[in-house]
Amino acid sequence: MYTQALNTREAAGAAADPEREARFQACVDAESRIEPNDWMPDAYRRTLIRQISQHAHSEIVGMLPEGNWITRAPSLKRKVALLAKVQDEGGHGLYLYAAAETLGISREELVEQLLAGKAKYASIFNYPTLTWADIGAIGWLVDGAAIMNQIPLCRCSYGPYARAMIRICKEESFHQRQGYEIMLTLARGTPEQKAMAQDALDRWWWPVLMMFGPSDQDSQHTDVSMRWKIKRFTNDELRQKFIDATVPQAHYLGLSIPDPRLAFDAASGHWRFGEIDWDEFKRVIAGNGPCNRERMRARRKAHDEGAWVREAALAYAQKRRQRQAAMQVAAE
Repeated sequence: MYTQALNTREAAGAAADPEREARFQACVDAESRIEPNDWMPDAYRRTLIRQISQHAHSEIVGMLPEGNWITRAPSLKRKVALLAKVQDEGGHGLYLYAAAETLGISREELVEQLLAGKAKYASIFNYPTLTWADIGAIGWLVDGAAIMNQIPLCRCSYGPYARAMIRICKEESFHQRQGYEIMLTLARGTPEQKAMAQDALDRWWWPVLMMFGPSDQDSQHTDVSMRWKIKRFTNDELRQKFIDATVPQAHYLGLSIPDPRLAFDAASGHWRFGEIDWDEFKRVIAGNGPCNRERMRARRKAHDEGAWVREAALAYAQKRRQRQAAMQVAAE
């Protein structure tokens, strides 16, 4: 197990190597990519595993609130588009699990950490999708926030993570446009449809702002992640960039941001906003959100019911290796 190997290295003093750490930091500062076979501090490896695994888990759990609407989408076109999007999210999870595996941890261990409640995923996916407009809001707001957070990760100092993010960001951009188009259709529809779009915006706005994580003064990981160039912007910087980009989009839709303190600051060029309810954020992160337990039940159920698929895949791979070995012996 990765954790056992890591503890062994730390016990031996491998984590404290000032000369190597200095060379490593110089490499990062020079914008060179760190690759799996390169030496890296154990803390850098742990930070990446935590962040990449949380990202992967979020993609997989994020399939649930949208998958709930595939059969109830209002048209065949909408069904096909949503099905394709959910499939993309599953693929993103696989890319990210593969990137995490290059750091010496198995996919099985990552999944076990999620199912055991030891690993986190994005708090946003613990909110329910009550109407079709929620699917539009998720695409527009949730995926829009994800893009704002993930585009800088294409320049992450760790090579496998950065390369995985290039394709993920391209697909997320499509998802964001898809969600905005749903909201535009509703906003230009009947008064009832526009009201549905406004209701979805009202419910998703503040949880989406929480997606960027705690404020900089309360963030435990930002400073070191910035120094190692895993992150390029702080939580508050990304949150502000998202608000500045999204408020004009809401105005174009004819929808109102549910923040009475929202105001444009001409001096700074930024939209100033009200206080986020960090108590709610902490409750959801702690497992007490509207759908935390439902999401974990669904993931555990899917994992248990998919055991036969994993067993069949392993058996097939074993037989294939045996056939290849037999063919090689025969050829010799």
